[in-house]
Amino acid sequence: MTGPPVEVSEGVFVIPDQRVELVPNVGIVLGEKAALVIDTGLGPRNGALVLEQARRLAGDRHLYLTLTHFHPEHGFGAQAFKGAAATIVYNRGQHAELRRKGAGYLDMFKGLSPAVAAELAGVELVDPDLIYEGEAEIDLGGRTVLLREVGPAHTRSDQIVLVDGRVLFAGDLLETRIFPIAPYFPPHDTDVDGEGWIGALDRLAALAPQTVVPGHGEVTDASLIHDVRDYLVHVRDEALRLRGRGATADETAATVDANARTRWPSWERPEWIGLTARAFYDTGAPA
Repeated sequence: MTGPPVEVSEGVFVIPDQRVELVPNVGIVLGEKAALVIDTGLGPRNGALVLEQARRLAGDRHLYLTLTHFHPEHGFGAQAFKGAAATIVYNRGQHAELRRKGAGYLDMFKGLSPAVAAELAGVELVDPDLIYEGEAEIDLGGRTVLLREVGPAHTRSDQIVLVDGRVLFAGDLLETRIFPIAPYFPPHDTDVDGEGWIGALDRLAALAPQTVVPGHGEVTDASLIHDVRDYLVHVRDEALRLRGRGATADETAATVDANARTRWPSWERPEWIGLTARAFYDTGAPA
């Protein structure tokens, strides 16, 4: 993590990712009696840096920690918060997904580069102190924060965080000018649910947030929800159209990739386009 927290709404701070790969936007929400940290960054060192910034802002107020989803760059710094440092809150599906896939994702991420492996050295997969189902509210004193399960979408157990009904932390359901990250790796991980993702974005749009904090990329407004939804609908419709015409999965992925690069030329990480197309192709039809 680099850079100081930036206040995006009164008492709501983001440590920005600065568009650095494998660095998420991290949230710190201050109430009168407690503060909530949203995501930790990659590994123990980054988790400790986030905890330091949270303590600087929150003083002696009680800390809560929650994660938008289980992926390593978002939650594998949680051990810095374990114990007396904070109360850790996950949804039940997220906890199950961490237990089921956390070790495999740890090994996969360590293989990305020596630098990533170094950040993940000594990682412990952390169980929560509190588990909820569906949704939960945390009273920070003078403000209420809503945690809500919205998966399966990007993962089986994505969670959003809504602050005062106005500021939305969406995790990797949304990225700003980055093609949505679809971790579709058959046969090892096929839990991404494109149709569920579109439905989740419909529900987020209905919340009409004023400020939207994506998993990666710049903080923005609710227009991002519609932009990402439009992209996913385009990929779905094209993948199913091409499948219906007899195109192979490889042909479909290549065609959708070329078209999407042309339609969204300013977006980064185009390697995710083909995986998204394959995920829709393999479903055969919308749910």
